[in-house]
Amino acid sequence: MNVRVRRAWLVVPVALSAVVAMSACAEQNGGSSASGKCDSKIAFFGARTGPNANLGINIYNGVKLAVDQYNAKHKDCKVTLESKDSQGDEKQAPGLAQQLVQDQKVVGVVGPAFSGESEAADGIFDQGGLPLISASATNPSLSQKGWKVFHRMLGNDNAQGPAAATYLKDTVKAKKVFVIDDTTAYGKGLSDVVKQSLGSVVAGSDTVQPKQTDFQATVAKVKSSKADAIFYGGYYAEAGPFVKQLRAANVKATFVSDDGVKDEGFVKGAGNAAAEGSVVTCPCIPGDEAKGTFFADYKKAFGKEPGTYGPEAFDSANVFLDGIAAGKTARKDMLSFIDSYDKDGVTKHIKFDKTGEIAKSEIVIWSYKVSGGEIVKDQEIKATS
Repeated sequence: MNVRVRRAWLVVPVALSAVVAMSACAEQNGGSSASGKCDSKIAFFGARTGPNANLGINIYNGVKLAVDQYNAKHKDCKVTLESKDSQGDEKQAPGLAQQLVQDQKVVGVVGPAFSGESEAADGIFDQGGLPLISASATNPSLSQKGWKVFHRMLGNDNAQGPAAATYLKDTVKAKKVFVIDDTTAYGKGLSDVVKQSLGSVVAGSDTVQPKQTDFQATVAKVKSSKADAIFYGGYYAEAGPFVKQLRAANVKATFVSDDGVKDEGFVKGAGNAAAEGSVVTCPCIPGDEAKGTFFADYKKAFGKEPGTYGPEAFDSANVFLDGIAAGKTARKDMLSFIDSYDKDGVTKHIKFDKTGEIAKSEIVIWSYKVSGGEIVKDQEIKATS
C-alpha cells in the first residue's frame, strides 16, 4: 500500500475520536463545542484575607468541594472555579465585580459574602446579568433592590433578629439587654431588628467601629446600664477583644451575638475563659446536620469540620453546577434555571421566591455556645419572620 494512503487511514480514527469527544462535550452542555461550553466558570466572591477572612474561607471551601466533585464526574468537560478575594472591603467590591462581569465564561457567583460588599457589588452583577447566590449576606434590604440576579441561600436578618431576641428573653431569661452594633450594613441592620423585637427590654445601646481595639467606653456604658445580657451585631474580629475587655471589667452579662461572630477567631480574640458561655445565632445549619455525605467529604478534603456557611456555600455552588450540567451556560439561561430551581440540597430544600429569598418554610435559625474553647451547636430556634 502507498505510504501516504496508509498514513491517511491512520489519521481518520484519530480525527473521528476528536469529533466524537467534541460532540459529547457539546451535547452535555446543550450547544456547540465551538461556543466554548466546556470552559464555563463559577466564581467565589468574598474575603480570603483580611480581619474576617475565616468566614470567607469557609465559603470558598464549600464551593471548591462542590466544583471538585463535579469535575471528578465530568472529566471531559470541567468547570473552573474563579476566586475574587474582597478582603471584606466594600471599597474593593465594585472593581472585583466588574472583572467578573467582563469575563463571559463566568456564569454564576457564590457571594458576595458580606452585606456591605453585597450592597456595593450586586448592582454591577445585575447590570451584567450575572446570577449570584449568597451563602451568607443576611441584610434584608439586599432582596428589596429590584436586582433580578440576586439570590440568598439562607434566612435573612428579619428571621435571625427576632430569633435572637426570643433566645434572649426565653432561654437567657434576660430582663435588661444592652445592644451594640459595629456600624456595618450587616451589624447595624441586624441590631436594629433585635432592638425592635426586644422592645422595652432594651436597656441601652452603643456603637463601635470596624478595626477598633479599645472598647473601654462601651464597656463602661454596659456596666452602668446593669444589663444582664448583651447583644452584639458585627463580626468576630472586634467581638473577641470586646468580650475580653468586658470580662476584665468584671461584667458578667450573658454575651449573645450573630453569625458574623460564629468563628474560632472570636474565641481566640477573647481567650477561652472570657469567651466561655457566649452564644451566637446563625441562619446556618451545623455541619453535622447536613444531609448525605457532605460532612465526611468536607473533613476528608480539608482536614477539619465544615465552618460557618460551608454547607450553604456547597449548596449554592451545586445550583450553578446543576445548571451547567443541564446546558445552561449562557447567563440568561442560568438565571431562568435558578429562578425555577426546586430540589433538595444538603442544608434544605432549595427554592427561591420572586425576590431571590429562600422559601420561608426552609429557614432555620440555630444557636451555638462556646464550651471548652469551641463553638458547639446548642439548639434550633423557631424562626419568627
